[in-house]
Amino acid sequence: MRSPIFSTLREYFRTANQWFFKTPERALDEAYEAALMIKAIEDAHFGGGRISPDFGNYSQSERAVFQEDLKTNLSIVKLRLAEFRFSRLIMRISNRPITEVEVEDEESEGVIVNVIDKQAVILRKLRIIDEVIARYENVPSSSSLIVVPESSQLELNGQTPRSPRTQSNLVRAQSGGEDVASIVDKTGVLPRSILKTVDRIKRELDPNAEEEVVENFRNSKARTVISLRLVLLLIIVPLLTQQLTKNFIVGPIVDRFRSNEEAEVFLNPEMEEEALTKLHHFEEQLRFRALVGQAPALNDEEIETQVREKAIELQEEFRYQSNDAVKNVFADIFSIAAFAGIIITSQREIAVLKSFIDELVYGLSDSAKAFIIILFTDTFVGFHSPHGWEVLLEGIAKHLGLPANRSFIFLFIATFPVILDTIFKYWIFRYLNRISPSAVATYRNMNE
Repeated sequence: MRSPIFSTLREYFRTANQWFFKTPERALDEAYEAALMIKAIEDAHFGGGRISPDFGNYSQSERAVFQEDLKTNLSIVKLRLAEFRFSRLIMRISNRPITEVEVEDEESEGVIVNVIDKQAVILRKLRIIDEVIARYENVPSSSSLIVVPESSQLELNGQTPRSPRTQSNLVRAQSGGEDVASIVDKTGVLPRSILKTVDRIKRELDPNAEEEVVENFRNSKARTVISLRLVLLLIIVPLLTQQLTKNFIVGPIVDRFRSNEEAEVFLNPEMEEEALTKLHHFEEQLRFRALVGQAPALNDEEIETQVREKAIELQEEFRYQSNDAVKNVFADIFSIAAFAGIIITSQREIAVLKSFIDELVYGLSDSAKAFIIILFTDTFVGFHSPHGWEVLLEGIAKHLGLPANRSFIFLFIATFPVILDTIFKYWIFRYLNRISPSAVATYRNMNE
């Protein structure tokens, strides 16, 4: 007679085994359903063609909904397709036949039955999925299309006629792809000033110069809006995530588990030492005020009573600090996850931001470049920077409820600013020296 525990474990193992070996089929089905959702939107609203902001007379909100659905379903298709390929590879390595499944029988422990060859069905689904993905391979992401300024969006909708060159330049500015040329790469044999002069003369002689100036302004405006929007998202979203999770998710949980008297009041010895210092200072203050006549004389019992009340007050204060530090740890994890999520889902916007920063930094005057370099180097790797790093590290340790390890802080100060200084010098030698030698000369003169 079999043990009930053994039968239960065997049943769990069999269920997990069946779930694992059905992973390819399940992943392919989910990718196929997402592809069909995209195709249904195309057939219903875009005449069977690609989902594009140039089609139809839809409002901006409707276009945003279409692009968001497209982005979501495309992500599902790509993720599940990768899961399908990886799971098939794993089962091929394990020598498990993919065309066999395990079914249960009441009288037997399990029977392996061959299933009709599913290759034709799999190939048909993969063909439909590939057709859907191919239509959006070299198209700017939906997020890039949604964040276009309202004026540019109206132009895309056809309310303002635009030349093909204007539309292509705007798409390049939004996508941040290979067409958005970085100023760092614009180097050559001749000095940049001569090349700029020649280019300016060519543009002035061009009969379409006025139109090109307007195009460049629109592209610059779109790039600026996209960059500022991304910067604000990178700052505001993690801060809001940290505060909301701390006050409404992590906070109540921590308060519930650390509300009893058995919970540790001090998370590290430094907090306990600080509490004892405050308590000792309070007792000495009572005695001093009584001696100088600022307060009535107190006997030992009265002093002990007030010291005991102060100790209870300090206990509640440091218990709150300990709880707050624990909340900060988990809330910061959520905040970092939100920041990483924005970075992962905004690759094209990051490319646009990089182009915007390149144009902004390398467009400064030589003296401004030298001033900014000296300001950053003296702040982070200069003579007085160790004091700032020490205060910063101690603040982070207090924020997380960790003891300020002096050995770690001194080791960090002895290594990290040196690495930053090396990176600054390499950047100056490798890039700035090629792009703007006069700025390097100005920096050296100001530094001396």
